[in-house]
Amino acid sequence: MIELEYFTEEDIPQLISWIDSPEFLLQWSGSGFSFPLTDQQLIKYLKEANKKGSEVHAYKVIHLESSRVIGHISLGSINLHNRTARMCRVLIGDCEMKGKGLAPLMVKKLLNIAFVQFGLHKVSLAVYDFNTPALKLYQKMGFQSEGLIREASRIGENYWSYYEMSILDREWHSVINSNGRENIGKVDRD
Repeated sequence: MIELEYFTEEDIPQLISWIDSPEFLLQWSGSGFSFPLTDQQLIKYLKEANKKGSEVHAYKVIHLESSRVIGHISLGSINLHNRTARMCRVLIGDCEMKGKGLAPLMVKKLLNIAFVQFGLHKVSLAVYDFNTPALKLYQKMGFQSEGLIREASRIGENYWSYYEMSILDREWHSVINSNGRENIGKVDRD
């Protein structure tokens, strides 16, 4: 259904077109970028990414049936000594593809890269506390909450809190073994 391929400079205009507000940019990238998202910010993001030994591997999500790029996902803060990384910048930007159960497949493919290709021990993430669908997805995929980080991100005059979550390699393998390959993508939706 989907495949992950490295995100390149050619993919920048499409990604920028999906990020339409400061709130959405913060939800997608945390404090990593500023609004409006620009080519220059993403070129800087890619400068050291996607190479052997890089701390960031950024991927575009390709819908195989239509051959369209429909989203983005990254593995960042890769630390091979500690065998850790962060899953971040998870987005299905193509509105026609939202709600079709593709997010679990994206997460599964990225975790497979993390735990099989890179041999990592732990993958963490941050998800804002109001993003209920993402919280349910990550819990279903085997992520455990490590705690609520209160009012950590400022947007306008408001502050957002987020959950720090993680999954260990043995937990991931347990999820894969208990759910089977055909069931891992099935997540309850509201």
